[in-house]
Amino acid sequence: MDRDTKKMRGDKPFIFSNMKTEQGLAEIISFIESEGMLTV
Repeated sequence: MDRDTKKMRGDKPFIFSNMKTEQGLAEIISFIESEGMLTV
């Protein structure tokens, strides 16, 4: 999966996550806040 993601996304960021266990959720929220300029 990692190889395919790197092939399709290139240098664009990605995070593997498991929403059932919330693994990676904090990293996704942090990315959205910082890159989407949603923090105060």
